[in-house]
Amino acid sequence: QHGVKRVRQSEQHLEAKRLREQSKIKEYLDLTQDILARKKRADWSMDAFALTTKLLHINPEFYTVWNYRRNICLKGRFPGSSPHAINDILSGELSMTMAALKTHPKVYWIWNHRRWCLENVPDRPGSDSEDISDPLAWRKINWDKELLVVERMLDADPRNFHAWNYRRYILANMAVPRPQTAELSYTTQKIESSFSNFSAWHQRSKILTSLWKDGVLNSGASKEGEFDLVRNAMYTDPSDQSAWMYHRWLVGSGGDKAQLEREIAAILELMQLEPDSKWCLESIVHYKQLLLKNHTSGDRNILINECATLLEGLQVIDPQRHRRYEALG
Repeated sequence: QHGVKRVRQSEQHLEAKRLREQSKIKEYLDLTQDILARKKRADWSMDAFALTTKLLHINPEFYTVWNYRRNICLKGRFPGSSPHAINDILSGELSMTMAALKTHPKVYWIWNHRRWCLENVPDRPGSDSEDISDPLAWRKINWDKELLVVERMLDADPRNFHAWNYRRYILANMAVPRPQTAELSYTTQKIESSFSNFSAWHQRSKILTSLWKDGVLNSGASKEGEFDLVRNAMYTDPSDQSAWMYHRWLVGSGGDKAQLEREIAAILELMQLEPDSKWCLESIVHYKQLLLKNHTSGDRNILINECATLLEGLQVIDPQRHRRYEALG
């Protein structure tokens, strides 16, 4: 670190450190060998289960051990257990993986194990003392709680794509579906807190596609609001690609000539403020080429020349991609 004087370590200190590291490596290798041997002989005992806990705490990316742990549950712990006991076991697994996610939020195998836990929550048995028993009660509780968990994860790291993918999985499988309009509001919140959150824009595009398809929202009317939102993002940070990608998704194949011309004009206005903006120039080229492709008119040669000039400008502004811009011409 800057400003901190380096202290030369003695040979004895370095040797002690080396021996400690060697001891840890040997312990890890011995533990791994023990667990794999137990797996091979189909050991479904609690001792084996405890060893997987120890090893996964050291190396949460050891997917073979996660698979073995699940088999211990399925073949050793679940058989003969009551639904209450199985639900408690799975709750313990969710707690264990939650602790792991705090230090390893992007390890796929931890998220995968949580999926397995949720998918194996048993039906809640009825009781003579209860007038009404909801067999889905435990599933509702666990899936609702999981949505809150993933929201906390996204509060900590709004761009964690593992968490966003997992959120889509949770929403698609909840016992009581969450209204898609509520999820649209959630993406609004995330986008307004950070226009560069590409995952939130992506989630928004998926939700809107579904809402338009189901007729919940009028695509024409709601798209105007989306253009306002994304233009605000483009003006706020013209160098961030997230908003530009979403804008292209909104424009689509460019079948609406009036819309294309309006968006080109809006970007040209922004370019007056940001003349060296790569995304301004590239987007104008893209949309003018859509005009050429979809809407023939007497202005074709003018549009072709304008695109060529813009692409030449891009080669100057962004020389690393000059071959790409030559190919677009």
